[in-house]
Amino acid sequence: MLAVINRSDQLNTLKEATVWDLIIIGGGATGLGTAVDAASRGFKVLLIEKYDFAKGTSSKSTKLVHGGVRYLANGDIKLVMGALRERGLIFKNAPHVSSVQSFIIPVYSTFSKLKYLIGLKLYDWLAGSLRIGNSEGLSKAEVIQKLPHINPKNLKGGILYYDGQFDDARLAVNLGQTAIEHGATVLNYVEAIEIHKDEKGLVNGLTVRDTESNETYPLKAKSVINATGVFVDDILKLDSPTHKNLVRPSQGSHIVIDRKFLDGIDALMIPETSDGRVLFGVPWHGKVLLGTTDIPIKEHMIEPRPMEDEINFILETADSYLDPAPKREDILAIYAGLRPLAAPKDDDESTKEISRDHKLIRSESNLITITGGKWTTYRKMAEDTVDMAIQVAGLKDVPCKTKNLEIHGSTPDVYHAHWNLYGKDYQAIQHLIQEDESLRELLVEGYEYNAAEVVWACRYEMVRKVEDFLARRCRLLLLDAKASIEAAPKVAEIMAKELGKSAEWTQKEVNQYIELAKRYML
Repeated sequence: MLAVINRSDQLNTLKEATVWDLIIIGGGATGLGTAVDAASRGFKVLLIEKYDFAKGTSSKSTKLVHGGVRYLANGDIKLVMGALRERGLIFKNAPHVSSVQSFIIPVYSTFSKLKYLIGLKLYDWLAGSLRIGNSEGLSKAEVIQKLPHINPKNLKGGILYYDGQFDDARLAVNLGQTAIEHGATVLNYVEAIEIHKDEKGLVNGLTVRDTESNETYPLKAKSVINATGVFVDDILKLDSPTHKNLVRPSQGSHIVIDRKFLDGIDALMIPETSDGRVLFGVPWHGKVLLGTTDIPIKEHMIEPRPMEDEINFILETADSYLDPAPKREDILAIYAGLRPLAAPKDDDESTKEISRDHKLIRSESNLITITGGKWTTYRKMAEDTVDMAIQVAGLKDVPCKTKNLEIHGSTPDVYHAHWNLYGKDYQAIQHLIQEDESLRELLVEGYEYNAAEVVWACRYEMVRKVEDFLARRCRLLLLDAKASIEAAPKVAEIMAKELGKSAEWTQKEVNQYIELAKRYML
């Protein structure tokens, strides 16, 4: 079993007179991946995250591990090939949180059927030896059989193709655990408040603040990595107050509905919506995600909320393809994430035209910033980032080891669907229940989440708030916001006992959680 991950022990490493090889700011996909890469090469690594791991965009994706069919349509062959290769590596290294998902594109003209079939055959071919299935054309009858609620009017048939699905926040937690197992120090609720420089103006450390205790720690580092997603400009302004923004956020929103609206194992892919984008209907944890949008916004925030126009757009698009179609009253949860896209030179430039590839930037101060990209390519982004840190800081040139590095929990064994996400940790959680039968108690009626999972998350997954558990260690907030509010008091009570918190803390946590969860409801 894992050693207990004690946050106090992790914090104590900040008090030591250590010169870190890399300090990584940001505990999303890119930052956590970079911590795993650097620690597995043997470097002295610290990762700090101002909120909880994957609190922002990294827990609010469409849950797809994919090459990007839309990017192929834009002619970005290199990006697609790289993403398909990385998709295969996620399946190999983290099979417990990822799986192959079949998709069906309904088509309404013979030309469209031919166009998409040729494109998806190319998509299969680009995956090379990491191909996960063969695309094929479907007759109208076959599409209706697989998608019984598809609107049959003018339907000519469809295309079946294969891509990947995963649980984003669970993979993020497992990356943090993997980094710790390779010697890294990984901390949530710690923020960077000052960048230190030497007499030449080169970055040589940070001052960080533990947001729980307000205690500050001056730290020395050979390199500092800015991996803060849509917040990269905030860190760059710590480095240079005159910095001009690199990133313009794009909001992607989703709605979550009951499984009955898709009623099968196949996902739905709508290739051309009214605004020329792609919309997915994806089975996920017993529900269906519908999304995503792509709306440029002016400001970045940690808790974005879907706009009414986005919700209406998703519902109206679904109404054209599904019968019956979901209505507002069928929505169980809504959520939005912000993509860190390169700021366009022309303010009128559409976000769908901005490259999804990642960018590495070395500031005059030697601060390294990684931005752009997507979950699927997190490992390659991390590899490129550590390679640059080696060059910038003059670290020992150790080759990357993550192509064949198993992520914490990785196992080929398949458990009951609810437990599969824990991978190898499944047996240890069952052992907790055997030791204390009260931990078998369900957190809320209608869902399989139980008390043992809260205990496990407190001891081994560094949860600090009720939200950390209900939003990211389990995914109940995103699946059914109302049910998550019902579960909150029980979760708070178990956490208070595990973490040694007071009755006042418990009530405050519940109140804060309810306020947050209301943002995930209409």
